[in-house]
Amino acid sequence: MTELDESYLEYPNRSYGMDHERYDWSLMANRSPIEWPGGNTLALWVNVGLQFFPLNQKGEPFKVPGGMTMPYPDLRHYTLRDYGNRVGIYRFFKAFDRYGIQPTVAMNTRLAERNPQLLSAVCDRGYEIICHGMHMDALHYGGMDPVVERDLIRSSLDKLRHLSGQAVRGWLSPAKSQSHHTPDYLSSYDIDYICDWVNDELPYEFKTSSGPITAMPLSTELEDRFIIMNNLHSEESWLQQIKDACDFLLKESQEQGGRLLSLSVHPWLLGQPHRIKKLEEALEYLTSQTGVWSASASDILDAYHDNKSKKH
Repeated sequence: MTELDESYLEYPNRSYGMDHERYDWSLMANRSPIEWPGGNTLALWVNVGLQFFPLNQKGEPFKVPGGMTMPYPDLRHYTLRDYGNRVGIYRFFKAFDRYGIQPTVAMNTRLAERNPQLLSAVCDRGYEIICHGMHMDALHYGGMDPVVERDLIRSSLDKLRHLSGQAVRGWLSPAKSQSHHTPDYLSSYDIDYICDWVNDELPYEFKTSSGPITAMPLSTELEDRFIIMNNLHSEESWLQQIKDACDFLLKESQEQGGRLLSLSVHPWLLGQPHRIKKLEEALEYLTSQTGVWSASASDILDAYHDNKSKKH
């Protein structure tokens, strides 16, 4: 066996903890404690995915999770996704009202264009909207033409800001997929936070060529689609995992400082008549716990930055 040359592991970004310069590596236990408003210790971010999956998806460079899986025209899955935007979401609205939830809505720009009634319903309720890309088949990925990606981001944001009348401070890529350039372009188009990096339970500073941005980790492990469709767990199992996460993070937050519980849900999945009860049970449990603060992603972000400024 030939001995491996030492130069094999030598490259510019070699560093302790990780091998890139996007953010400063740190242990959660070593950070200054976060204090959320009202003396609460656990911030609850309920993120609703309002999505448009094209019937004639290209699937480049991969088929987006939750998209069409059968030969064209896959009306079975296309109409099910549409069901969420016509039926399921209104069940979500009732549940949010009942339990005092302040959700954030990740919306595809194409859906906002195609369904102005739904967009108006979201805006009229005062929900924050973040951009979920142009549509679910418009993916961002390594090797993508930088000019094409920059134009796609600009178009997605410009149109959604115009249609919604909101600043649109946040971004969630379709499939949480990015190229090496995505954060840089987003920062240059006035995005304050990105939701694609899922490696923490608190916001953290993220570096781009266009200035700093904040990563707001939106958990994949607790996402309804991931647990129910990917892991093939039951709805009851999904509910129990949400409760377990809440219990653990509440205890940890009371001992070490504030934590973030991010819950990603989709009306085409949990808005079904046989599943909506589980969402209601989850929200009832979360909001019944002492120390839980339900807030929009931007409110959580602003509170995080307030904590940072007070400590300097």
